[in-house]
Amino acid sequence: MKVRITLFGALRDADPHGFIELEAPEPCTIAELRELLRDHLREHAPHISAGLVQRSAFASNDEILHNHRTLPEDGQLAILPPVSGG
Repeated sequence: MKVRITLFGALRDADPHGFIELEAPEPCTIAELRELLRDHLREHAPHISAGLVQRSAFASNDEILHNHRTLPEDGQLAILPPVSGG
């Protein structure tokens, strides 16, 4: 299954297009996708911390998806890094 992950915050620096497309097995959980994304970034964007991916949330168009959830059927997700500021 082709998955398109829209990037936000510091993760946007991982790709100039603002998204990454990965091939994921079916079925695939968010935890498994998180591992695939970390592997992809390790190779293609080593300046992005694996810890940042671990602390980020994945979301569909409707909700935040926890690690045990499977990917949405349309394969469209966003990854939302933690936010801080003053």
